[in-house]
Amino acid sequence: MHKISILFLLFFATSFLQAQEINWMSMNEALEAQKKEPKKIFMDAYTTWCGPCKMLDRNTFSNEDVIAYVNDNYYAVKFNAEGDEEVNFGDKEFTNPNFDPNKKGRNTTHQFTAALGVRGYPTLVFFDEEANLIAPITGYRTPQQLEIYLKLFGTDEYKKMTTKKAFAEYQESFEGTF
Repeated sequence: MHKISILFLLFFATSFLQAQEINWMSMNEALEAQKKEPKKIFMDAYTTWCGPCKMLDRNTFSNEDVIAYVNDNYYAVKFNAEGDEEVNFGDKEFTNPNFDPNKKGRNTTHQFTAALGVRGYPTLVFFDEEANLIAPITGYRTPQQLEIYLKLFGTDEYKKMTTKKAFAEYQESFEGTF
């Protein structure tokens, strides 16, 4: 009986821990999901060698508030900006023809990365419900720093931002909950 209780506890703990993660998918999967249920896309464009990308995973994407908000409001995409994934976006197919699987560290930039205007890593890229690019946000963000962007784009408040002053006022009055 004692062994059954321990097994049940381990199963429950494992299930709970697994539930506390962002539901990452590929860009192709997110685009397909949008066709069935329109939802914005939040993309983490990272590289395998990027220190701040690893910090983002460890410190920000493990935060319970970030996890809950992203899972509720976005299709979350984890995209290796120097990887070899094939992405079908719009009417185009994006690849990384010069990708070297034997290379350690930096690799060549993926065509999709370049098309999005990603210039540094990590870059957090936001798309609307029809996969139109809203904005790329470059650099590491803490959960509290990321919250303003998640909510700005998630609630469509960004559509009211027509000037830098309007964004500054939004930022000034923003009260985070993370």
